[in-house]
Amino acid sequence: MSKVCEITGKRAMFGNNVSFSINKTRRRFDVNLSKKRFFIPEEDRWVTLKVSAKAIKIINKKGISAVLKEAKAQGKLK
Repeated sequence: MSKVCEITGKRAMFGNNVSFSINKTRRRFDVNLSKKRFFIPEEDRWVTLKVSAKAIKIINKKGISAVLKEAKAQGKLK
C-alpha cells in the first residue's frame, strides 16, 4: 500500500541531501503516517485509517464524523 494519508492526501516529497562540500544527492521526505482505529458513534462501528500526525490533530479538533464527511466530499475516501 502506498504512503499516502487517507484524510489529507499528504504523500512523500523529494529533495536534496546537501553535504558540506555542497554535493547534492536526491532523497525523499516521507510522511509521518500511522495506522489508527477510530470509533464512529453515529454508525456504531470502528474504522481503520492510515493517517498522518496532522490528520490526527484535525480529527481531535473537528471530530471523526465531520472529517470523514469532508474527505468523502473531496473524493479522498471511497
